[in-house]
Amino acid sequence: MKNIYFLIVFGFLLLSCSQNDADQVYINGIVYTVDEANPKAEAVAVKDGLILAVGTTKEIQSYVGNKTEVIDLQGKTMTPGFIESHAHLMGIGYNKLEIDLMYVQTYDELIEKVAEAAAKAKPGEWITGRGWHQDKWIKMPDNTVKGFQTHDQLSAVTPDNPVFLAHASGHASFVNQKAMELAGITQLGSENPKQEIEGGEVLRDELGNPTGVLVETASGLVRKLIPADTPERREKALELALLELAEKGITSFHDAGSGQDVIDLVEQFKNEGKLTSRMYIMLSSRQPDLLQEWYKKGPKIDPDHMVTVRSIKLNMDGALGPWGAWLLEEYEDKPGHTGHETMPISLVSEVSEKGLELGFQVCSHAIGDRTNREVLDRYEAAFAKFPNITDHRFRIEHAQHLHPDDISRFGEMGVIAAIQAIHLSSDRPWAIGRLGAKRIKDGAYVWQKLLQSGAVISNGTDAPVEPLDPIPSFYASVTRKTLKMTPEGGYEPDQKMTREQALKSYTLDGAYSEFEENFKGSIEVGKAADFTVFDRNIMEVPENDILNTKVAMTVVGGKLVYKAK
Repeated sequence: MKNIYFLIVFGFLLLSCSQNDADQVYINGIVYTVDEANPKAEAVAVKDGLILAVGTTKEIQSYVGNKTEVIDLQGKTMTPGFIESHAHLMGIGYNKLEIDLMYVQTYDELIEKVAEAAAKAKPGEWITGRGWHQDKWIKMPDNTVKGFQTHDQLSAVTPDNPVFLAHASGHASFVNQKAMELAGITQLGSENPKQEIEGGEVLRDELGNPTGVLVETASGLVRKLIPADTPERREKALELALLELAEKGITSFHDAGSGQDVIDLVEQFKNEGKLTSRMYIMLSSRQPDLLQEWYKKGPKIDPDHMVTVRSIKLNMDGALGPWGAWLLEEYEDKPGHTGHETMPISLVSEVSEKGLELGFQVCSHAIGDRTNREVLDRYEAAFAKFPNITDHRFRIEHAQHLHPDDISRFGEMGVIAAIQAIHLSSDRPWAIGRLGAKRIKDGAYVWQKLLQSGAVISNGTDAPVEPLDPIPSFYASVTRKTLKMTPEGGYEPDQKMTREQALKSYTLDGAYSEFEENFKGSIEVGKAADFTVFDRNIMEVPENDILNTKVAMTVVGGKLVYKAK
């Protein structure tokens, strides 16, 4: 009888021990938890993809069982998994399949890259690329119109192939003569009077000749002619994008405007076990029929926390580079021009009311101070119409240039500012020419003012507008310098984030901006085991050493999706 009793007790002990055993433990690290109650630790235990315990290495070793995988961090820094809160999933992948113009420094270099592609292309085959930005070139070509290059050299090296090159911002494009012929874009004259493109512009010289630069919606005149992708190429693009996310430590990704085709493809990858990052997909308002379909069925909130669709992206103005951001006052370097809305501003009211009624979050692209004010006004009116819905978490994507009177409204109204700190590094040196010193000082990239208003800030890169790597964006957040580490002290240094604020903007506040702060975003017991591990301590190294940091490991739901060689 005693033997039976002993066996029963021993069995219960074994069972309780095995239930307490972790699947993985991470030890000997510097763990920044983003948990105010327990901000720093050394080790973490994981079971079934969730965090089982957080503590010292000694404490966590008690969770080691016969089948536990022990990962020695060897002093590396672990944070909650980084959340990219505004980027373009397929664009990241296609950037690797097309001509990458992000790093070209002159127009001549752009021409060289296109000429190389043309030499390999068949006659009539489209040549596409993305990433050029005339304000970042170290030298402009001799022949310019309205601040942009002209197509003459481009057309000369591509006589047999139509070319479409998207601007880094995505708000303009550069095309050759062949592409314009196919689109019917010709010289203005008696047979072809001035053409107005609603929400966009075909740039022309003083004789009415098209220069090859198409701004905002005018890009659609050519883009619509590019042949549709094959399923194989689309899958390849997604594979490359996911690989990039894993390598850069991104465990969750907010896709800033896609259609049903992307949603279906991401779902397919999830079902096939190939999805290595959690997806939060915004429905593109550029597809009205898509919105109507989703209004009928309502949000899709994934119980597996892998593919959620519960937000709508509105594209309400252009970018500052092509003078497309909608301003309250004229551009400093383009008198009489204030930019423009790219969709009827009434759409914000319409979609906001529908969103509140049906449970969709609304995320409005707004760069210029007028667009931000117009969007806030319409959000405010919609909130007043649905006073019982208080947890809406509506967002403004970019929130880049604000009138001082509108800054406090973010916190007062509970509107999230989805910023991309890296834009300051890239744009601030020339943005002052667009806006002037006063507007820059009072309302450009005003992160501390937004935080002091009580607003939540989520961070990101807008990739492929900028590189996906969060380290440069983190660096910009805390230094307000360019990636060449200038100027000394940073631009408008009173608006720097602390490192704690910057880390939170990339983790817990990113999770909050997709209604997931109770599931991820901090290293706490019961939350998702999503981790980013860095090879140096981004919270303590000298600020100019931050840029030398690399991702050592990326973990999603307890699964290792990337490890540096």
